[in-house]
Amino acid sequence: MKPFSPQLVYIEPRALEYPLGRELKEKFEQLGVEIRQTTSHNQIRDLPGDNDFQKYRVAKSTLVVGIRKTLKFDTSKPSAEYAIPLATGCMGHCHYCYLQTTLGSKPYIRTYVNLDEIFAAAQGYIDERKPEITRFEAACTSDIVGIDHLTHSLKKTIEFIGQTEYGQLRFVTKFHHVDHLLDAKHNGKTRFRFSINSRYVIKNFEPGTSSFEERMEAACKVAKAGYPLGFIVAPIYRHDDWQAGYRELFERLSAALEGVETPGLTFELIQHRFTGPAKKVIEKNYPKSKLQLDESKRKYKWGRYGIGKYVYKTEEAAELETVIRGYVKEYFPDAVVQYFT
Repeated sequence: MKPFSPQLVYIEPRALEYPLGRELKEKFEQLGVEIRQTTSHNQIRDLPGDNDFQKYRVAKSTLVVGIRKTLKFDTSKPSAEYAIPLATGCMGHCHYCYLQTTLGSKPYIRTYVNLDEIFAAAQGYIDERKPEITRFEAACTSDIVGIDHLTHSLKKTIEFIGQTEYGQLRFVTKFHHVDHLLDAKHNGKTRFRFSINSRYVIKNFEPGTSSFEERMEAACKVAKAGYPLGFIVAPIYRHDDWQAGYRELFERLSAALEGVETPGLTFELIQHRFTGPAKKVIEKNYPKSKLQLDESKRKYKWGRYGIGKYVYKTEEAAELETVIRGYVKEYFPDAVVQYFT
Protein backbone atom coordinates (compact mmCIF):
# COMPACT_ATOMS: atom_id res chain seq x y z
CA MET A 1 0.00 0.00 0.00
CA LYS A 2 1.33 3.44 -0.95
CA PRO A 3 1.71 6.17 1.69
CA PHE A 4 -1.12 8.67 1.89
CA SER A 5 -0.90 11.67 -0.41
CA PRO A 6 -3.72 14.24 -0.23
CA GLN A 7 -5.63 15.19 -3.36
CA LEU A 8 -6.52 18.57 -1.89
CA VAL A 9 -4.95 20.72 0.85
CA TYR A 10 -6.51 23.59 2.78
CA ILE A 11 -4.28 25.91 4.81
CA GLU A 12 -5.55 28.12 7.60
CA PRO A 13 -3.77 31.53 7.56
CA ARG A 14 -2.37 31.26 11.09
CA ALA A 15 -0.74 27.96 10.23
CA LEU A 16 1.79 29.88 8.15
CA GLU A 17 3.02 31.62 11.32
CA TYR A 18 4.64 28.31 12.32
CA PRO A 19 7.65 26.62 10.69
CA LEU A 20 5.80 23.35 10.09
CA GLY A 21 2.94 25.19 8.37
CA ARG A 22 5.33 26.91 5.97
CA GLU A 23 7.23 23.67 5.40
CA LEU A 24 4.05 21.78 4.50
CA LYS A 25 2.87 24.53 2.13
CA GLU A 26 6.18 24.39 0.29
CA LYS A 27 6.13 20.58 0.22
CA PHE A 28 2.64 20.39 -1.31
CA GLU A 29 3.45 23.14 -3.82
CA GLN A 30 6.42 21.10 -5.00
CA LEU A 31 4.23 17.99 -5.24
CA GLY A 32 1.72 19.87 -7.36
CA VAL A 33 -1.17 19.32 -4.94
CA GLU A 34 -4.05 21.79 -5.20
CA ILE A 35 -3.87 24.21 -2.24
CA ARG A 36 -6.75 26.35 -1.07
CA GLN A 37 -6.96 28.94 1.68
CA THR A 38 -9.62 28.77 4.39
CA THR A 39 -10.18 31.03 7.37
CA SER A 40 -11.16 27.95 9.41
CA HIS A 41 -11.78 24.29 8.74
CA ASN A 42 -15.38 24.94 9.79
CA GLN A 43 -15.79 27.10 6.67
CA ILE A 44 -14.99 24.28 4.22
CA ARG A 45 -18.13 23.90 2.12
CA ASP A 46 -16.99 23.43 -1.47
CA LEU A 47 -15.42 19.98 -1.65
CA PRO A 48 -15.54 18.52 -5.16
CA GLY A 49 -18.20 15.92 -5.94
CA ASP A 50 -21.64 15.62 -7.44
CA ASN A 51 -23.25 14.17 -4.32
CA ASP A 52 -22.61 13.50 -0.62
CA PHE A 53 -21.21 10.05 -1.40
CA GLN A 54 -18.51 11.49 -3.68
CA LYS A 55 -17.81 14.43 -1.39
CA TYR A 56 -17.26 12.06 1.54
CA ARG A 57 -14.55 10.22 -0.37
CA VAL A 58 -12.89 13.46 -1.47
CA ALA A 59 -12.94 14.64 2.14
CA LYS A 60 -11.14 11.46 3.20
CA SER A 61 -8.27 12.47 0.90
CA THR A 62 -8.28 16.14 1.94
CA LEU A 63 -5.75 17.54 4.43
CA VAL A 64 -6.32 20.71 6.43
CA VAL A 65 -3.17 22.37 7.80
CA GLY A 66 -4.12 24.40 10.86
CA ILE A 67 -3.44 25.11 14.50
CA ARG A 68 -4.81 23.51 17.63
CA LYS A 69 -6.61 26.31 19.43
CA THR A 70 -7.83 24.33 22.45
CA LEU A 71 -4.86 23.19 24.53
CA LYS A 72 -6.92 21.57 27.24
CA PHE A 73 -6.37 17.87 26.65
CA ASP A 74 -9.22 15.34 26.76
CA THR A 75 -8.89 12.33 29.03
CA SER A 76 -8.19 9.02 27.30
CA LYS A 77 -9.17 6.17 29.60
CA PRO A 78 -8.43 3.32 29.73
CA SER A 79 -5.35 3.57 27.51
CA ALA A 80 -3.81 6.75 28.93
CA GLU A 81 -4.37 9.75 31.17
CA TYR A 82 -4.66 12.27 28.32
CA ALA A 83 -5.03 12.50 24.55
CA ILE A 84 -2.30 14.61 22.98
CA PRO A 85 -3.84 16.41 19.97
CA LEU A 86 -1.63 16.10 16.90
CA ALA A 87 -4.23 15.43 14.21
CA THR A 88 -7.91 14.72 13.63
CA GLY A 89 -9.45 12.44 11.04
CA CYS A 90 -8.19 9.46 9.09
CA MET A 91 -7.69 8.46 5.46
CA GLY A 92 -8.79 4.88 6.16
CA HIS A 93 -12.31 3.67 5.39
CA CYS A 94 -12.93 1.32 8.32
CA HIS A 95 -16.69 0.82 8.37
CA TYR A 96 -16.93 0.44 12.14
CA CYS A 97 -14.68 3.33 13.17
CA TYR A 98 -15.90 5.33 16.18
CA LEU A 99 -14.78 8.51 14.40
CA GLN A 100 -17.96 8.04 12.34
CA THR A 101 -19.75 9.47 15.40
CA THR A 102 -17.56 12.52 16.01
CA LEU A 103 -16.39 13.30 12.49
CA GLY A 104 -19.31 12.12 10.39
CA SER A 105 -19.95 15.53 8.85
CA LYS A 106 -16.27 16.56 8.70
CA PRO A 107 -14.26 13.50 7.64
CA TYR A 108 -11.32 15.45 6.25
CA ILE A 109 -7.94 15.13 7.98
CA ARG A 110 -6.54 17.98 10.05
CA THR A 111 -2.93 18.29 11.17
CA TYR A 112 -1.87 20.83 13.79
CA VAL A 113 1.36 22.76 13.31
CA ASN A 114 1.70 24.60 16.65
CA LEU A 115 3.66 21.73 18.13
CA ASP A 116 5.68 23.75 20.65
CA GLU A 117 2.45 25.00 22.23
CA ILE A 118 1.06 21.46 22.36
CA PHE A 119 4.29 20.19 23.92
CA ALA A 120 4.23 22.99 26.51
CA ALA A 121 0.70 22.01 27.47
CA ALA A 122 1.75 18.36 27.74
CA GLN A 123 4.68 19.33 29.96
CA GLY A 124 2.21 21.16 32.20
CA TYR A 125 0.15 18.00 32.64
CA ILE A 126 3.30 16.01 33.39
CA ASP A 127 4.42 18.54 36.00
CA GLU A 128 1.01 18.49 37.71
CA ARG A 129 1.15 14.71 38.22
CA LYS A 130 4.82 14.05 38.90
CA PRO A 131 6.29 11.86 40.31
CA GLU A 132 3.47 9.75 38.83
CA ILE A 133 3.88 8.78 35.19
CA THR A 134 1.59 10.62 32.76
CA ARG A 135 0.67 8.68 29.63
CA PHE A 136 -0.45 10.42 26.45
CA GLU A 137 -2.45 8.76 23.67
CA ALA A 138 -1.66 10.20 20.23
CA ALA A 139 -4.24 8.26 18.20
CA CYS A 140 -7.57 9.09 19.85
CA THR A 141 -8.92 11.12 16.93
CA SER A 142 -6.75 9.96 14.05
CA ASP A 143 -4.35 7.32 12.78
CA ILE A 144 -1.35 9.60 13.23
CA VAL A 145 1.11 7.19 11.58
CA GLY A 146 -0.89 7.45 8.36
CA ILE A 147 0.14 11.09 7.79
CA ASP A 148 3.40 11.33 9.70
CA HIS A 149 5.60 10.62 6.67
CA LEU A 150 4.38 14.06 5.55
CA THR A 151 4.42 16.02 8.81
CA HIS A 152 6.87 14.24 11.17
CA SER A 153 4.73 15.61 14.01
CA LEU A 154 4.62 12.19 15.64
CA LYS A 155 8.38 11.79 15.36
CA LYS A 156 8.89 15.15 17.06
CA THR A 157 6.44 14.11 19.79
CA ILE A 158 8.22 10.80 20.34
CA GLU A 159 11.50 12.68 20.83
CA PHE A 160 9.85 15.30 23.08
CA ILE A 161 8.39 12.60 25.34
CA GLY A 162 11.68 10.68 25.17
CA GLN A 163 13.49 13.49 26.98
CA THR A 164 10.88 13.86 29.75
CA GLU A 165 11.32 12.17 33.11
CA TYR A 166 7.70 11.34 33.85
CA GLY A 167 5.98 11.25 30.44
CA GLN A 168 5.08 8.32 28.22
CA LEU A 169 3.50 8.19 24.76
CA ARG A 170 1.22 5.63 23.15
CA PHE A 171 -0.46 5.37 19.77
CA VAL A 172 -2.01 2.71 17.56
CA THR A 173 -2.02 2.34 13.79
CA LYS A 174 -3.25 0.25 10.89
CA PHE A 175 -0.52 1.60 8.61
CA HIS A 176 2.97 0.28 7.97
CA HIS A 177 4.79 3.46 6.94
CA VAL A 178 7.12 3.53 9.94
CA ASP A 179 10.64 3.72 8.48
CA HIS A 180 11.14 7.40 9.34
CA LEU A 181 10.28 6.63 12.99
CA LEU A 182 12.83 3.88 13.51
CA ASP A 183 15.72 6.22 14.38
CA ALA A 184 13.70 8.49 16.67
CA LYS A 185 15.22 8.99 20.14
CA HIS A 186 12.33 7.39 21.99
CA ASN A 187 14.32 6.24 25.05
CA GLY A 188 11.80 3.45 25.62
CA LYS A 189 9.06 5.91 26.56
CA THR A 190 6.81 5.35 23.53
CA ARG A 191 4.68 2.22 23.11
CA PHE A 192 4.05 1.49 19.45
CA ARG A 193 0.82 -0.49 18.99
CA PHE A 194 -0.74 -2.05 15.93
CA SER A 195 -4.42 -2.72 15.42
CA ILE A 196 -5.03 -6.33 14.41
CA ASN A 197 -8.07 -8.40 13.66
CA SER A 198 -9.37 -11.60 12.12
CA ARG A 199 -9.05 -12.13 8.39
CA TYR A 200 -12.83 -11.62 8.01
CA VAL A 201 -12.85 -8.22 9.71
CA ILE A 202 -9.81 -6.85 7.85
CA LYS A 203 -11.14 -8.06 4.48
CA ASN A 204 -14.69 -6.76 4.90
CA PHE A 205 -14.41 -3.70 7.12
CA GLU A 206 -10.92 -2.13 6.80
CA PRO A 207 -10.49 -0.81 3.24
CA GLY A 208 -7.86 1.84 2.73
CA THR A 209 -5.50 0.43 5.38
CA SER A 210 -2.31 -1.64 5.28
CA SER A 211 -2.64 -5.39 5.02
CA PHE A 212 -2.06 -7.65 8.02
CA GLU A 213 1.24 -8.76 6.50
CA GLU A 214 2.39 -5.16 6.05
CA ARG A 215 1.46 -4.36 9.66
CA MET A 216 3.43 -7.36 10.87
CA GLU A 217 6.48 -6.36 8.86
CA ALA A 218 6.27 -2.91 10.43
CA ALA A 219 5.77 -4.36 13.92
CA CYS A 220 8.98 -6.36 13.58
CA LYS A 221 10.88 -3.25 12.49
CA VAL A 222 9.51 -1.31 15.45
CA ALA A 223 10.43 -4.02 17.95
CA LYS A 224 13.95 -4.25 16.53
CA ALA A 225 14.24 -0.45 16.91
CA GLY A 226 13.70 -0.92 20.64
CA TYR A 227 10.17 0.43 20.96
CA PRO A 228 7.93 -1.26 23.51
CA LEU A 229 5.37 -3.09 21.37
CA GLY A 230 1.68 -3.71 21.80
CA PHE A 231 -1.37 -4.89 19.88
CA ILE A 232 -4.96 -3.78 20.06
CA VAL A 233 -7.46 -6.43 19.01
CA ALA A 234 -10.30 -4.19 17.95
CA PRO A 235 -13.07 -4.34 17.30
CA ILE A 236 -13.59 -7.92 18.42
CA TYR A 237 -16.53 -8.88 16.22
CA ARG A 238 -18.80 -11.92 16.40
CA HIS A 239 -18.80 -13.02 12.76
CA ASP A 240 -19.50 -16.56 11.57
CA ASP A 241 -16.97 -18.97 13.05
CA TRP A 242 -15.32 -16.10 14.94
CA GLN A 243 -13.57 -18.39 17.43
CA ALA A 244 -11.62 -20.07 14.62
CA GLY A 245 -11.03 -16.74 12.92
CA TYR A 246 -9.44 -15.21 16.00
CA ARG A 247 -7.41 -18.34 16.75
CA GLU A 248 -5.99 -18.06 13.24
CA LEU A 249 -5.17 -14.42 13.94
CA PHE A 250 -3.04 -15.38 16.93
CA GLU A 251 -1.40 -18.19 14.99
CA ARG A 252 -0.42 -15.73 12.26
CA LEU A 253 0.72 -13.15 14.81
CA SER A 254 2.87 -15.71 16.63
CA ALA A 255 4.47 -16.83 13.38
CA ALA A 256 5.16 -13.26 12.28
CA LEU A 257 6.93 -12.42 15.55
CA GLU A 258 8.95 -15.62 15.77
CA GLY A 259 12.53 -14.78 16.71
CA VAL A 260 11.71 -11.13 17.47
CA GLU A 261 12.30 -9.96 21.03
CA THR A 262 9.17 -8.27 22.44
CA PRO A 263 9.80 -7.63 26.14
CA GLY A 264 6.79 -6.18 27.94
CA LEU A 265 4.40 -7.06 25.10
CA THR A 266 0.86 -5.81 25.75
CA PHE A 267 -2.61 -6.49 24.39
CA GLU A 268 -5.73 -4.35 24.61
CA LEU A 269 -9.07 -5.94 23.80
CA ILE A 270 -12.04 -3.90 22.59
CA GLN A 271 -15.38 -5.40 21.61
CA HIS A 272 -17.33 -3.96 18.68
CA ARG A 273 -19.64 -1.10 19.60
CA PHE A 274 -21.55 1.57 17.72
CA THR A 275 -23.65 4.63 18.43
CA GLY A 276 -26.91 5.74 16.88
CA PRO A 277 -25.29 8.66 15.02
CA ALA A 278 -22.46 6.42 13.79
CA LYS A 279 -24.94 3.88 12.42
CA LYS A 280 -26.57 6.56 10.28
CA VAL A 281 -23.23 7.72 8.88
CA ILE A 282 -22.02 4.15 8.23
CA GLU A 283 -25.19 3.14 6.41
CA LYS A 284 -25.06 6.33 4.34
CA ASN A 285 -21.41 6.12 3.31
CA TYR A 286 -20.98 2.33 3.15
CA PRO A 287 -24.42 1.14 2.04
CA LYS A 288 -23.19 -2.32 1.01
CA SER A 289 -21.32 -3.01 4.26
CA LYS A 290 -21.81 -6.40 5.92
CA LEU A 291 -21.39 -4.79 9.34
CA GLN A 292 -24.16 -5.86 11.70
CA LEU A 293 -25.77 -2.86 13.42
CA ASP A 294 -28.96 -4.33 14.87
CA GLU A 295 -29.69 -2.56 18.17
CA SER A 296 -32.07 -5.34 19.28
CA LYS A 297 -29.14 -7.76 19.45
CA ARG A 298 -27.04 -5.47 21.64
CA LYS A 299 -26.95 -3.95 25.11
CA TYR A 300 -27.13 -0.19 25.53
CA LYS A 301 -24.30 1.32 27.54
CA TRP A 302 -23.97 4.95 28.51
CA GLY A 303 -20.85 6.61 27.15
CA ARG A 304 -19.00 9.88 27.50
CA TYR A 305 -20.72 13.17 26.75
CA GLY A 306 -24.11 11.54 27.08
CA ILE A 307 -23.76 9.53 23.85
CA GLY A 308 -24.66 5.93 24.57
CA LYS A 309 -23.28 2.99 22.64
CA TYR A 310 -24.48 -0.47 21.71
CA VAL A 311 -22.18 -3.26 22.87
CA TYR A 312 -22.60 -7.02 22.94
CA LYS A 313 -24.94 -8.46 25.53
CA THR A 314 -23.33 -9.44 28.81
CA GLU A 315 -23.02 -13.17 28.09
CA GLU A 316 -21.68 -12.63 24.58
CA ALA A 317 -19.14 -10.05 25.75
CA ALA A 318 -17.97 -12.38 28.54
CA GLU A 319 -17.46 -15.16 25.99
CA LEU A 320 -15.43 -12.83 23.75
CA GLU A 321 -13.22 -11.82 26.65
CA THR A 322 -12.66 -15.39 27.83
CA VAL A 323 -11.81 -16.70 24.37
CA ILE A 324 -9.46 -13.88 23.37
CA ARG A 325 -7.70 -13.79 26.74
CA GLY A 326 -7.23 -17.52 26.33
CA TYR A 327 -5.56 -17.08 22.96
CA VAL A 328 -3.23 -14.42 24.36
CA LYS A 329 -2.21 -16.73 27.20
CA GLU A 330 -1.73 -19.68 24.84
CA TYR A 331 0.34 -17.91 22.18
CA PHE A 332 1.98 -15.13 24.23
CA PRO A 333 2.17 -16.39 27.82
CA ASP A 334 4.44 -13.56 28.98
CA ALA A 335 2.28 -10.77 27.53
CA VAL A 336 -0.03 -8.58 29.60
CA VAL A 337 -3.68 -7.97 28.72
CA GLN A 338 -4.17 -4.40 29.88
CA TYR A 339 -7.95 -4.36 29.66
CA PHE A 340 -11.07 -5.65 27.94
CA THR A 341 -13.81 -3.18 27.22
